[in-house]
This record gives sequence, structure tokens and C-alpha cells, in this order.
Amino acid sequence: MVTAIQRFLHQETSVGILLIGATALAMLAANTPLDTYYNLLLDVPITVAVGSLEISKPMLLWINDGLMALFFLLVGLEVKREFVSGELSTPSQVVLPAVAAVGGMVIPALCYVVLNYDNPIALKGWAIPSATDIAFSLGVLALLGSRVPSSVKIFLMALAIIDDLGAIIIIALFYTTELSTISVVLASICMVVLIFLNRAGVTSLGPYMLVGVIMWVCVLKSGVHATLAGVALAFTIPMRAMNEHGNSPLKELEHKLHSWVNYFIIPLFAFANAGVALGWDQLYGLLEPSPLGVILGLFVGKQLGVFTFTWVVIKLGYAKLPTGATWRHIYGMSVICGIGFTMSLFIGSLAFENVGTEYLIADRAGILVGSMLSAVVGFLILRGAPPLKEPAVQ
Repeated sequence: MVTAIQRFLHQETSVGILLIGATALAMLAANTPLDTYYNLLLDVPITVAVGSLEISKPMLLWINDGLMALFFLLVGLEVKREFVSGELSTPSQVVLPAVAAVGGMVIPALCYVVLNYDNPIALKGWAIPSATDIAFSLGVLALLGSRVPSSVKIFLMALAIIDDLGAIIIIALFYTTELSTISVVLASICMVVLIFLNRAGVTSLGPYMLVGVIMWVCVLKSGVHATLAGVALAFTIPMRAMNEHGNSPLKELEHKLHSWVNYFIIPLFAFANAGVALGWDQLYGLLEPSPLGVILGLFVGKQLGVFTFTWVVIKLGYAKLPTGATWRHIYGMSVICGIGFTMSLFIGSLAFENVGTEYLIADRAGILVGSMLSAVVGFLILRGAPPLKEPAVQ
């Protein structure tokens, strides 16, 4: 059994399967008599106090503000690695996925805005359909084996990384509440210390993590969303310098976080945020402008934005089709980019956290429907492509 579990965890589809399982459990809990216990569990108060400093939040917010900071720390590490020495390290490598990512953020947001321009509360969710779930999307591609060239997988990965960077910027600029000057100053001091550690050649992860925790508390108290502390910390972790074990600190931390984030934090986040009660009223409610905007943004806007922007930049001669790829592969991948899920749920929780549960629940349902449509239709489009002779996407 242990061998079977290890084999499962090393498969690229495993994260997607865990996400589907966590979502199914959340939906089961929310639509059965277990819903009372499900809500009570998420509302359990947890308090951490050190002297006069006290942080008290329900379990749901500890997951969304605390554990998701580790998710964004991993995202930040991946972004830095790719830009320093990976698939995004040269301008020629950046052009195609960057343009595609911009199209995949702008067009879905416009789809949402067009349907909700007259509702200032609903407009808070404009960024929800702009996100792409990298783990889920790559998992769908992995299911297709030899029908998808590895270059398309790399293209999707680079696109999703830039998409994540865009989401980070959106969260920082548009989902920040009233700022606490003292907390912002303290967080800035922590950032200066982290940069000093980097410039001083410190390669031990301990000092970075200690200052990072202090910065997380300061950011949490500042009004800026606490998860951004994870991204800021990631950008200061040394990559090219080697520690006493001969390893890159960035790659070592990325390796340590990878399993915890993919196999625990993301499924737990899905379980805590995907529990939507679906009665007839909720199903009819999907036709309301806000959830409908999410569905159309993810399923229509994403594929339109990614595919059109990709087509234009290639036809203008600024980039070429990925090696071995056809326009069918690009279109199928563009549809799969509409799997917003984790990032869309997270942005939705920020957009509507202070306006009650009506919009939050409706948009969660829209995220689930839009992501499911994108996954199924994208899979079927690529499933019809002939097998390739080159090595399959593993």
C-alpha cells in the first residue's frame, strides 16, 4: 500500500485527483445533513497569542490567510526560478506565454464586467475569472498522454506562472483594505532585513523564515492581504548561492514546500472553500449576472483571450508555435486555461469577504461550473488529436 501511495503521489495527475476528491467531499458535506458540522468546523475559533500580540481567527481564515501564504511562497519561488534560469529567462521565451496570459486575464475580466457593470458590489469580483489553476490544468494535460506534445505543457506552465504573477499584482492593488501605517512600516523593515540577508550572502533558510513569519504578522495587521508576504519572502531567497550542503536555498525550500502545498494545503483549501449548497434556487441563481459572468469569463473569455492573443502574436511574426504543436493543441490548451478553481476561489473570497455570503456562494458555484466545463471540453478537444511520435506528457 505504501508503494502504491508513493507511486500515486509521483504522478502529475495526483494533485488534480486530490482537488476533485476534496471538492466532492465539500459538496457532499454542504448538501447533506452534514452541513451543520461542516460549517461548525470552519468556524472553530483559533487564537495564537504572544504577550500582548494576539491573532484570533476562525479556522477558515487561518486556512485562507495562513496556509495560503505558504502556497503563495511556493508560487513566488517558482516565478523567481523560471525568470532567473528557467522557461522565462530570455525575452524570446517570455513573449508568447506573456501575451497569451494577458489575453487570458483581460478578456475574462471584460466578460464579467459587461454583465455586472451596473452593480458596484458584484463588480468587486471582476478578477475572479482571470485566474488559471496550474495544478488542475497540467493534470488534465497529463491525462492525454501522447496526444499532447511536451512543448504545449511547457507553454501552459509558463502561461500559468505569468497568470499567477498577474493575480498577485491584482490582489496587491485591488483587494487591499484600509492600511495601518505602523504595520506597513514594520513590514517594510522586515523586507529590508530580508534583502540585507540576501546581499550579505546568508544561505541558511532559518533567518529568512524567522523574519518572514514576523513580516507575515505585520502584513496581516496592515490591511494588505497576508498571503503577499509569502511572495515577498520568496523573491529574497537566494537561488544561485549554495548553502553548506551544496544546495541552492531557493530550490531546497521549493522542494520542501512542494509536497505540503500540493498534497495538503491546496486540497484543504478546496475542501474549506468549495462547499456550495446546490438546490433548485442555487441552480437558477447561476443565471444571475455575477455567477454567469464567472462562468462565461472562465469558459468563453479564457479560451477567446488566450487563443486570440496567441494567434495574433504568432501571425505577426513575434513568436512561433511550440515545437510539434498544431492550432488544435493551442485551442484545446486555451480552453483548459479556463480551469480557474483554486486561484478563482481565493480571489472570490477576497472580493466578497465583507459583503455577506450571497455573492460569495453564487460565484463559487459559477467557478465550479466554469472550471468543469473548461476541463471537460478542453479534454475532449485534445482527445481527438492524433497521437504524437515524440515522448508523451508524463
